[in-house]
Amino acid sequence: MYSFISGLLKLIIVKLSRSLEVQGKENIPQLHKYVVTCTHESYNEVIMLGMAIHPNQIHYMAKKELFNHKLFGKFLLSLNAFPVDRENPGPSTLKKPVKLIKENKTVGIFPTGQRKKYSEGAPLKRGAATIAMLSGAPILPAAYVGPSKIIGLITGKAIIKFGEPIETKNLPKEMKRNEKLEYITKTLESRTKTLQDELYAYVGKK
Repeated sequence: MYSFISGLLKLIIVKLSRSLEVQGKENIPQLHKYVVTCTHESYNEVIMLGMAIHPNQIHYMAKKELFNHKLFGKFLLSLNAFPVDRENPGPSTLKKPVKLIKENKTVGIFPTGQRKKYSEGAPLKRGAATIAMLSGAPILPAAYVGPSKIIGLITGKAIIKFGEPIETKNLPKEMKRNEKLEYITKTLESRTKTLQDELYAYVGKK
């Protein structure tokens, strides 16, 4: 289902509407074994991020409430999404994404944990850093600027910008686990903000 829908969306959004611009493509790892993160102001980022790295498939972490409806839940599962209990995360929460990455697949995470306006400056949660560190995978940071309404995917103009991947292996051995997580999370937070600032400056100049 993912291949069919993503292929259809790419035809409509990328080829016909030309409503997506991707910057920093050279930063996308050739191997699919990585965590990709993005700013999250609307649901459009979910679609555009997928288009930006197509044909590679993203396995998105999604709040478990979205799976409460049986048919819709099955539909989300067919699109590679998997449920996560954001209110009570535990060790089992990490098993699925770590397993996917070790199977050479890409996991998508919105590290603010919920939709937040750019101006609100939401701090990032540690989930992305934890999963990346446990799986030994890099984090590919991205930022989005563009329409927030679904119709804007066709009528508007969106930009996804990828930054340099953050390596999570080979950190100093003297650093404790929490120190490593804090370092990775702060680095991700800094690079994501820089990407977002650059995009807004870019849009302002156009």
